[in-house]
Amino acid sequence: MFNGQCSMKETDLIIIGAGPGGYRAAEYAAKQGLKVTIFEDSEVGGTCLNVGCIPTKTYVHSATFDEARGRMPQVVAQLQSGVEGILSHPNITLVREKGVFADTHTVGDYTAPNIIIATGSETKWLPIPGKDDPCVVDSTGLLCLDILPKRLCIIGAGVIGMEFASVFNRFGSEVTVVEFLKECLPALDGDIAKRLRKYMEKQGVTFHMQCAVKEIADGEVVFENKKGQMESVEADVVLMATGRKPRTGGLNLEAAGITLPPQGAISVDDNFRCVRGHAMATDGNIFAIGDVNGRQMLAHAAEAQAIDVVRQIVNLKSVNRKWLDIMPAAIFTSPEAACVGPTEDQLKEQGVAYVCRKAFWRANGKALAMNETEGMLKLFTSPGPSEGGECVTDSDSRRPGEILGCHAYGAHAADIVQEVSVLMCKHTTLEELADMVHIHPTLSEILKTAAEA
Repeated sequence: MFNGQCSMKETDLIIIGAGPGGYRAAEYAAKQGLKVTIFEDSEVGGTCLNVGCIPTKTYVHSATFDEARGRMPQVVAQLQSGVEGILSHPNITLVREKGVFADTHTVGDYTAPNIIIATGSETKWLPIPGKDDPCVVDSTGLLCLDILPKRLCIIGAGVIGMEFASVFNRFGSEVTVVEFLKECLPALDGDIAKRLRKYMEKQGVTFHMQCAVKEIADGEVVFENKKGQMESVEADVVLMATGRKPRTGGLNLEAAGITLPPQGAISVDDNFRCVRGHAMATDGNIFAIGDVNGRQMLAHAAEAQAIDVVRQIVNLKSVNRKWLDIMPAAIFTSPEAACVGPTEDQLKEQGVAYVCRKAFWRANGKALAMNETEGMLKLFTSPGPSEGGECVTDSDSRRPGEILGCHAYGAHAADIVQEVSVLMCKHTTLEELADMVHIHPTLSEILKTAAEA
């Protein structure tokens, strides 16, 4: 096969993007004996390692801004070195350039029977006047600041906005958050989200909810409040934290027969095979994993999808599809929040019969000893035998009392929710959870308390 005068180099698998999904797919495929070529035109590790999860968590776990600025490059460099080591496997070729499709089997100078797109996501900018003002930055720009801003205005109260609001408030900035929705963190149970926001308000963060930003000019953010009145807030730095969008630019997807839908994410089927035009390709050799398919924009989701796709390619047993749908997530505010499964409002909207049980950090011995008494957990289950439970929907057959989800905020909430995630994968019931021994004194006893409520 030829592309101009260049002879094509044959490989077993081409991967575009060396973020969590891409390098995990490369590592797993190489261990299965495949020859892998992975394209990356930036630093390996993707957004998460270089300018996302890892740098942000370095800030979360630093006492001061100066300490965070000093530690972040060291942490990132160490983890980058680890990824470079993974990609040095003899079965992996790392091509340090942008992967661009030539046809359905060819990227750059390489051709392969299977291709994985793992290009991640990028900042979704709000299209308002003044967004190009020098004082306006995205999360990457905020992490590059050398001087702590005295006044920080954050547009958006999602995960990125709330984490930075918590961190920079602790560092000493005057933090204001402007959010269009009624409540912060829409993926989190409304009761939990509200309690977390109220706690952050007590710590000094100012929130303007149900407000639409209209303009940014001369360090002033102008917005319309829920009463239709115009207000403004002055800031030295404005963080645009209005979400992320799939990174698909410059891939020449048309050459692969892939047409992007209006939302911009690459359409995939349940096996993460790309939809070409309005139907699946007959060979179905192109996959899209992670943020770029828009399904679950989480690093650990990308890794799970990577393993599933490689297993399909090498004809191994696929990852349990129901397990891929049980996707825990965490927000590293102070205190942190986490969730798995639907919110209470979603259960109501779906007409799912459920029982909600609550437990509080203030009643836990370890939390008291740690002086971390702020927090609440909500555990959702299907109705148990004594509550008339058989199955929750016509299309489902959950066990009576089976765990449906958990939402919480408080110290180490992510660790507790991770336990629930595992229990959900095994269809554990409330009664079974209540019978399971938990170490004393630990925060995990909060979950057992909810089960026994």
